[in-house]
Amino acid sequence: MTAARPVSILVAALGGQGGGVLAQWLVEAASHAGYPAQSTSIPGVAQRTGATTYYVEVFPVTLRDLGGRTPVLSLLPVPGAIDLVVASELLEAVRVMQAGFVDRERTMLVTSTARALTTVEKLALGDGRYDSGRLVEVAAATSRRLVTFDMDAEARDAGTVVSAVMFGAIAGSGVLPFGREACEAAIGANGAGAQASRRGFDRGFARVAAGPSEDPDIRVAEASAPIVSGAPASAPEATAAYPASCRPIIAAGVERVTEFQDAAYAALYLERVARVRAAETGADPRDEHEGAMTREAARFLALWMAYDDIARVAGFKVRASRVARVRREVAAADGDVVKIVDYFKPGVPEIAGMLPPALARRLLAWDRRRVARGERPFALPLELRTDAVTGMAALRTLSATRRLRRASSRYAEEQAAIETWLDAIVAGARSSWSVGHEIALAGRLVKGYGETNLRGKRNLEHIVAHVATSGAFGSAPARAAAIREAREAALADEGGGKLDAALVRHGAPPRPVVAQPIVWMKRQATRR
Repeated sequence: MTAARPVSILVAALGGQGGGVLAQWLVEAASHAGYPAQSTSIPGVAQRTGATTYYVEVFPVTLRDLGGRTPVLSLLPVPGAIDLVVASELLEAVRVMQAGFVDRERTMLVTSTARALTTVEKLALGDGRYDSGRLVEVAAATSRRLVTFDMDAEARDAGTVVSAVMFGAIAGSGVLPFGREACEAAIGANGAGAQASRRGFDRGFARVAAGPSEDPDIRVAEASAPIVSGAPASAPEATAAYPASCRPIIAAGVERVTEFQDAAYAALYLERVARVRAAETGADPRDEHEGAMTREAARFLALWMAYDDIARVAGFKVRASRVARVRREVAAADGDVVKIVDYFKPGVPEIAGMLPPALARRLLAWDRRRVARGERPFALPLELRTDAVTGMAALRTLSATRRLRRASSRYAEEQAAIETWLDAIVAGARSSWSVGHEIALAGRLVKGYGETNLRGKRNLEHIVAHVATSGAFGSAPARAAAIREAREAALADEGGGKLDAALVRHGAPPRPVVAQPIVWMKRQATRR
């Protein structure tokens, strides 16, 4: 590096991770060491709490040596002209590479292996996550030197935010014209916050200064919704009769459905799993498949039985662990007041799902008439302060309606659909283990909430009715292959075109067309 070229550093961080503080630390450290520096920031799209890019330039000649001259530093990063890129999240590092800022001959890349899933990844019917291993491979091939480690874990262990770890990583990279003492001076030494930042700084410095590394632990950001204990005392005994591969899944399922409703609901879950196990034992008496059918059925059954409704969502919002997590994420001190505002917009299907079937049918019919008249589907926007008594009381009241869940129309609909699926598994297992197994795997189609959940159930219902239980197949292997192809097609295409094509290839009818309302918007007059 020549003396006339500034050191260019690009920082990619998500909202709430302290990127602005990091940029300020860098400028203050340079000033403390006597070097000219400046920083700018470019806000990005707020898909995952917002993504902001911070650009810092440090001129590697001290102000004293410049003799009164002032270097001209750039306000914007230039593709291919960056010395160091530091990213707090793996996909953010990829975005920077995609923009051309990482150069194979010049740029050192330090990135966290932690992942915060994007909206596109979450909306996918199947596993929509990007291949993190492949992302790391691309980063290694694109950069001069790559260092990866879990910055979130280091920050959590140090009791600080990610920006402190990133600051240490920058100091340990060796690209700065000054040492770590100036960086530590910028952080300061007084106060609990400064001490925690120093701990995070030390961890980041050590991980990068140690030399090239590649952390294989690529972790998705945790949802932090703990499983609540309360499973029936007989759960260990109930799972002991199953193959070893099934026991962890069934035990987790029991805890999940108990948290969702109560012990009696967990007993219903175990009864349903036992039905599938009995069918599998008949189809595979030697247990050559080690209970794979039962394991997959138990997995998707637990997820389906603990469906998302208003009571469940409200219960998540009022958990003490959630408040603690929010305070931790914003780095609130013990005496700080944190304002938490939750936004909801339940539609008629969600509201009707809480009502008895007769009332639900009337409410849904009313909304259909509104749509037929050209109006928008009804929705109720709500804004609740969960840090206030009124907001917390409202959510606790909604959460308490779980006791009335068994009388609701949504509960009746879900249980009927579950029984249809389980009956298909049992019937399929009578003809062949592979058929029963494929029908059990088809339970993966039911996921999410709202339209995604409804679409998945419709697809599963159609596959069960026209592929799994139809008489159009001459052999069990052909039926199992058709079910597998239909399931994979449904997961690969949200629109359903691939599923319809797969159904037709196997002699099944395509899915029925579902009417979609078209709303004509009146053009607003504009002033010239």
